[in-house]
Amino acid sequence: MLLYNNKEMKKTCLFLVSVFLLVAASCNKYLDVVPNEYVTDDDVYNNINLAEQALARLYNAMPDETGSTITSYTDESYHHWTDNGGALDAYKFNLGTWSTTDNPIGNWAGRYQDIRRANTFIERIEKVPVPLDRSEYYQTWIPRYKAEARFLRAMFYFELFKRFGAVPLLTSSASIDLNEAASSNVERNSTDEIVDFIVSECDDIASSLPSVQEPSQVGRVTQGAALALKARTLIYAASPLFNGNALYKDISNQDGKKLFSQAYDREKWKRAADAAMNVINLGIYSLYSPFPDNPIQNYAAQFHTRDYTESIFQRIKENSTGLDGNWLPNGPPFKGNGQFTPLQEMIDSYEMKNGYPIGEQGSNYQSTGFWSGQLWDGLKWQAVSNISNMYKDRDPRFYASIFFQYDVWRYDATKRPVKLAFWGSGNGKTDGWANSKSGTNPWGYNIRKFLSPDYDRNANTGTAKRNWPVYRLAEMYLIYAEAMNEYLDAPDNRVYEYINKVRNRVKMPALPILAADQTKAGMRKRIQNENRVEFAFEAHRFWDVRRWMIASTVDNQAVHVLNAKPSAAELAASGVQDVNSEEAGVAVFYKPVIIQTRIFQDKHYLMPVPQSEIDKDPKLVQNYGW
Repeated sequence: MLLYNNKEMKKTCLFLVSVFLLVAASCNKYLDVVPNEYVTDDDVYNNINLAEQALARLYNAMPDETGSTITSYTDESYHHWTDNGGALDAYKFNLGTWSTTDNPIGNWAGRYQDIRRANTFIERIEKVPVPLDRSEYYQTWIPRYKAEARFLRAMFYFELFKRFGAVPLLTSSASIDLNEAASSNVERNSTDEIVDFIVSECDDIASSLPSVQEPSQVGRVTQGAALALKARTLIYAASPLFNGNALYKDISNQDGKKLFSQAYDREKWKRAADAAMNVINLGIYSLYSPFPDNPIQNYAAQFHTRDYTESIFQRIKENSTGLDGNWLPNGPPFKGNGQFTPLQEMIDSYEMKNGYPIGEQGSNYQSTGFWSGQLWDGLKWQAVSNISNMYKDRDPRFYASIFFQYDVWRYDATKRPVKLAFWGSGNGKTDGWANSKSGTNPWGYNIRKFLSPDYDRNANTGTAKRNWPVYRLAEMYLIYAEAMNEYLDAPDNRVYEYINKVRNRVKMPALPILAADQTKAGMRKRIQNENRVEFAFEAHRFWDVRRWMIASTVDNQAVHVLNAKPSAAELAASGVQDVNSEEAGVAVFYKPVIIQTRIFQDKHYLMPVPQSEIDKDPKLVQNYGW
């Protein structure tokens, strides 16, 4: 490391106060807004303060799925804001109209710009001059900075891998022009090479990272984060999409190099299981469980709390109520915008509290009739009535994640239950579709997960204090369970133990329950559903249905909501004298109706290499079907 004297540092720091203010005002584009005095990499990497801000810029480039519209790109929800670009992007994916020139979440060029910045940082950080009186401090921190940048670069490659599979592996700043996605005449590396690179980076840097961060550094990369990225990468690599998938047998570089291995490798599952167990064995993390006597709150609270017990790595978020405003029901007591409608398919995925799927004999599920009892309103238990039996005795995660007809939220403040059914053409009385963003679509549910009961939007008091969980311990448990189920001839306690840890947090019965749970195929179905429920609306499902190769079924069919926009004839046939009454709307409400017929083709399992990149680089070959 080079040194410069403290006097020079003080002079520079005075100037950097104004630089910091600029960065704070435009934190998303640090390297694009540095002042004219610092316009080149040489300028940045001759000043430790600017170099540290360059690392902050890399952190800011991490994927941020907070409130992401990707939940509506799959069978979790429907984006009903017809006047919003996010809804239009969702329509493209759900109707199969996205293409090589129009992919809203491809981000090929952007990721290679991030990788170029990471490469530059990794190459140059050890040569940045530091002040003489801070040399001991930076002897500790600069190796850590470098390890953090390597982690972020590996994460960026994982983001490319899960989208495109095989991509060019570029680890030198000289190999990528900042103004181009990739230099000309660069070929794609194989998926195995990309996976091996990510895994080797995680292994190499783990010992250079702290096991836990001191409070002032929370949010920075830790050893657990590196090992969790490794585990997630390996479970993807072991999954059917990348493990012997014959769909991609003809995808080769121009020199004949195969980009997707055609040999199924059972040992890939064991590598993923071992990687997940390495995170578990750190002994640092525990499932968030401060309310063991209230299984709903025991799950719900971690998503509106700055949880650092289960979260292995999180994106630190400022106090904000933007997500709450977007997702809350939009009737007068809630004043939200109800951005997403959970689909009936998502509702039906929640098991009964006895552990049976709703379609299994013995589940005791009823689709007709009503019940009265107690529901958790986010702050306390509240007496309720006229609740559909569809919502009786379900998995506690259902009540923590979904708003439904006559559900309750902060009842002392809102004074009435949630009302999503038709009621007199809206008139500000219904919570489902009364505002202008709703278009003309049917309705039935809102997302409840992540919403903070500390925030009263009606009174404009309180705020939300949450982070976005990038990796959490529950995922490591389910990775281990999934990988061992696939590795073994039949599931045993090694599989059951870790899925049951996740279920036990919300007092769901331990598996096996059904005879099918004792088979590999039956347990696979259970584990996939456990992932669906546990990580609902956390931006997992879109990628999971692809790596499992079930999207051609679950994302290629008609999807349903409830009948919140009944016809005049339906209302008249209800037998209720006042067809504009709440009673009439509820009478015809509990009927699944098609909101969209979705299209998924085999080519959609991986995203296309953007046509603009192929035009620039003739050595880039296209993915299957595009």
